[in-house]
Amino acid sequence: MPPSNEITPPEDYSRRLGGAALGARLRRLSETIDGDATRTYDTLGVTFEQRWFGVLNQLVLNGPLTVGELASRLRITHVSVSQTRASLEKAGLAQTTADPDDARRRRLALTPAGVALVDTLRPLWRALEAAALELDAEAQAVTAALDRLEDALARRSLYQRVLDHLGDDHPGDGPGWVMGPG
Repeated sequence: MPPSNEITPPEDYSRRLGGAALGARLRRLSETIDGDATRTYDTLGVTFEQRWFGVLNQLVLNGPLTVGELASRLRITHVSVSQTRASLEKAGLAQTTADPDDARRRRLALTPAGVALVDTLRPLWRALEAAALELDAEAQAVTAALDRLEDALARRSLYQRVLDHLGDDHPGDGPGWVMGPG
């Protein structure tokens, strides 16, 4: 048989590992989804960073919020919210002001440019939501599975589960720490 000129895609290592590569697969999916959203914004000539969405959405829904309030509502770290805040402020889309009830606290609010951008993006966000719902249905309700995964992690963290499975076996105990057949 003559050699084939067809290129064979490399093995999907993360799929082969199953649950052991869950974090890697979630990162890959996040990169793919965020990349497609970014490409959509770019195609439409809109300057927008996908990481801004959660914070902007919370500010639209709730008005000015502290970094702590945003972190709690979005269930992400203060560091992540602070980085997004700085990026939004640099872009002129949000500003930090003193809390009227406590001058020691700072609240993040949309600027007029931020409000205008949100108004411009509403039709695109509706289309992105429709596409996401379509994708979720095609993937057989993956968002419900993600809800169950988040709930399971809230009940018992991956960290605790790993320690429970390790028992008395520790990484410094020998060369058996590379995953592979066997």
